[in-house]
Amino acid sequence: MDDIYTLSDTQLSKRIGEKLKAIRLKRNITQQSLAEAASISLSSVKKVENGEIGSFDTLLRILRTLGMLESISQLFEEEQLSPSEYYEMVNKAKKQTRKRAVGKLKVNKEESEW
Repeated sequence: MDDIYTLSDTQLSKRIGEKLKAIRLKRNITQQSLAEAASISLSSVKKVENGEIGSFDTLLRILRTLGMLESISQLFEEEQLSPSEYYEMVNKAKKQTRKRAVGKLKVNKEESEW
């Protein structure tokens, strides 16, 4: 496989469209039924499969309908902190912890009715 960073945006879109079409055909799903299940137009499905991905929303709907959202799951993973980043975060939190109070309690000197 080519390094994806060397491919143009058009080439990437084309490959994504081809892959989605191959998966759809492998699962024996028509373009029309995919469009209906994803709540998009038939022309949108055809455009995506031809590599003309006009909207991210359309791509997400197709991926969700085909059960392929995990293909972008890496975008949702939390970054792991390195040990030094963790150490800095903990120490910063300790520094911001209040050690003592400065203000005085204001006491109302009026007699209570109790």
